[in-house]
Amino acid sequence: MALLEHFRAQKTCTTCPYCGVGCGVTATVKNRGDEQAASVAGDEQHPANAGRLCVKGSALAETLGEHGRLLRPRLRGRECDWDSAMDFMARQFKRTIAEHGPDSVAFYLSGQLLTEDYYVANKLMKGFIGSGNVDTNSRLCMSSAVAAYKRALGADAVPCCYEDLEEAELVVLVGSNAAWTHPILFQRMQAANAKLVVIDPRASATSEMADLHLAITPGSDGALFNGLLRFLSEVNSLDREFIKNHTENFSQTLDTAGEWTPEKTAEYCGLPLDQLMEFFTLFSHSEKTISFYSQGINQSSSGTDKNNAIINCHLATGRIGKPGAGPFSITGQPNAMGGREVGGLANMLAAHMDFTPENIDRVGRFWRSGSMANKPGLKAVDLFRAIENGEIKAVWIMATNPAVSMPDAGRVARALEKCPLVVVSDCVADTDTARCADLLLPATTWGEKNGTVTNSERRISRQRSFLTPPGEARHDWQIICDLATQMGFGEAFAYTHPVDIFREHAALSGFENQTGKPGSRAFDISALENLSRREYDQLQPVQWPVNSANPEGTQRLFADGRFYTASGRAQFVPVQPRSPEQKRSAEYPLWLNSGRLRDQWHTMTRTGRARKLLDHSELPEIQINPRDAKHWHVDDGQLVEVRSPRGTLCGRAALTGAQKAGELFAPIHWSETLAYRARVSALAEPVTDPYSGQPEFKQLSVQLKPLPVHSYASLLCRRESAERIQQWLSEADLVHWYRVPCNDGYRYELALRETPDWRALGEQLLGRNDLHWQQLRLLQGERWLAYGRQVDLLVFTGGDWRTLPDRQVLESSLEQPLPEAPAQLLQNIPPGAQMVCSCMQVSRQQIQEAIERGVDSVESLGEELGCGTNCGSCKPEIAGLLRKLAEQAA
Repeated sequence: MALLEHFRAQKTCTTCPYCGVGCGVTATVKNRGDEQAASVAGDEQHPANAGRLCVKGSALAETLGEHGRLLRPRLRGRECDWDSAMDFMARQFKRTIAEHGPDSVAFYLSGQLLTEDYYVANKLMKGFIGSGNVDTNSRLCMSSAVAAYKRALGADAVPCCYEDLEEAELVVLVGSNAAWTHPILFQRMQAANAKLVVIDPRASATSEMADLHLAITPGSDGALFNGLLRFLSEVNSLDREFIKNHTENFSQTLDTAGEWTPEKTAEYCGLPLDQLMEFFTLFSHSEKTISFYSQGINQSSSGTDKNNAIINCHLATGRIGKPGAGPFSITGQPNAMGGREVGGLANMLAAHMDFTPENIDRVGRFWRSGSMANKPGLKAVDLFRAIENGEIKAVWIMATNPAVSMPDAGRVARALEKCPLVVVSDCVADTDTARCADLLLPATTWGEKNGTVTNSERRISRQRSFLTPPGEARHDWQIICDLATQMGFGEAFAYTHPVDIFREHAALSGFENQTGKPGSRAFDISALENLSRREYDQLQPVQWPVNSANPEGTQRLFADGRFYTASGRAQFVPVQPRSPEQKRSAEYPLWLNSGRLRDQWHTMTRTGRARKLLDHSELPEIQINPRDAKHWHVDDGQLVEVRSPRGTLCGRAALTGAQKAGELFAPIHWSETLAYRARVSALAEPVTDPYSGQPEFKQLSVQLKPLPVHSYASLLCRRESAERIQQWLSEADLVHWYRVPCNDGYRYELALRETPDWRALGEQLLGRNDLHWQQLRLLQGERWLAYGRQVDLLVFTGGDWRTLPDRQVLESSLEQPLPEAPAQLLQNIPPGAQMVCSCMQVSRQQIQEAIERGVDSVESLGEELGCGTNCGSCKPEIAGLLRKLAEQAA
């Protein structure tokens, strides 16, 4: 019995903190004394994933731990206690509001927050401070989808559910690389054997598995779906009965689309006519059609119109509210939808209510507030402009990194640096945004937080805590309520547990909401407003609405043909296609597209902690068509600079025919804390959609040039030396650098302009001159080792980064005891192999060797090597290798 008490295992059902799929996770914590060790697996009972997890979710346990955490408040760089931090913050906010009015302050929130956090932040700013200046990073990924749903359906209400992906005959993926970004849903599509059509300017892992790939001209999606609407009318594929009884504005919309003949559409979209007609015909013949779309559509200066062009085609065919059919916008973040439910966007009030006089009065009475905001606040791009020009003098940024993610990111960082008061609450001590903060507040993170999130199919799930918060970290809702109390609003924020907040949120959703009648609101979870704490703790995943009419939740919306518009009818929206605002020119002749990688997430503050997630790609790679590479004198693997009128980006050239000529692709994840000039958002003009305020990230006009490099170095050091090295990197004259976390330390990859004196530099970086040194000079480079009782610094250099040793072998030297003859660590180590399957650690070389032995299918390779047998997101790449080697053999 004593042994059982010493070694306990506790299993908790929670929800993944990454994308909007909202996968269920089971976390098992084993306690040995004061130490906790967690492991994760998919929750087989959760309806979103039925036990499956992608590689990021599978590696969640590796992202936990105190390393790199913000553990105590920091005021102007010095640690302080919570009382001092909150007293300072409250005094500064009250003084600013008193001198400059409520619109001089702002909150900038995140889809990483839980709904309860979001709710109290929105309530404090809009209900008691009296400003609408609350916006969120969901503005950057989802706001055009929101605006389009509201224009067409009368509410921000996704009509579909995940089961529709399995029931569909045709799934059209528009601007979505779901095989990498939402792999669990992509597996569900594949398992259903639906026809897959991918609409994307570039070839991707998703198009690799598709039946048809339309590589359209960037930004031409609106024209494509206008052309489809005209075609559907001409071939009599419209649902005239549905149009007549349940919609408005069809004739005007069809007239607007009428000019888009197949020939004009094909030319505008850059497609062969026969390929375009294949898609049109397939859509017209497939009664059960899902259009599945994401950032490729949304992140545009005409993103709302593009969304509506897609919705128009579904309304015209009556393919909405039915099994296997509907316009399905997939959410980017774990709680983007939960944030929208409570008013996390500046143009929303709360509970899906807008800023109408009736709604302002209604919410004010519910909150018992006498200081309600009476107009929308500033959307993200305008909010940071207002910080720059001094209109906003105090901003609180929660759980997000706008100095990396916002367009014209360098300008955003400079605006924050000159803002009189910047408060950042985060779990991470060192981010690009945290470096701009006057006050840093330590917040809890996944595994420690307790509340709810809402996924892309409107399913509310519990995110439960299973770890004790480290240091002095506090929950975001507690920090917000503490500020509210110190500002004099304590009575309205006297919550003691997240269930108190959730009950109020649920009650507001049903307050004066006439279910099923004109004027009712789509979002209604009033059936949950009286949950006990025990019921809240045991709450099972459920899709809203959850009310008296639907006490068990609602799988699909609009099955009855009634919508949340004033007339109760869906609205067709005429769309005039527009080209991207950012134009190519003689000086900037290339288009840069951007997006996610398979194994990374947002700005890598979480995924960057899991070493194996960097095996697939450990630095920004710029994908370039070989024809462009030849024109710009760029070799495969060479460092290049991509420049726009706003900024520069450095990365490694990756030549690929998957990228169209004249277009480049770069990942969004790296920041200045991880690599030199790595923020792709720094290149973007702050151009936004006029309806949603969402920035245009997908078509940036740029130029390209190769970067000359004298030599390369892999530098391995212990964690305690990292701060000195980061300081040196900020001052050194290097072509490029990036860093990779490893056990007990970091590995830095350097591109050098000249060979430094490694011994002198090493003593400077380590702050010690009592070290032993070993040196080996070779024709192709140098090797240096500094050690005391252990390896302290290891440097390998060479003229080509490909010839440097296997990085994992180098990293292992930090974990192993110092050998009796330390010079052994300078021995010849062969270069490493690129990893294809991160889950099972299977390299490209292993797969190629197996194919050469006669293993001829993805399934057979999985049986022999294990690759593709866990999350499956590497299967498209494996299939591509099979096809490539087969073509070479032929």
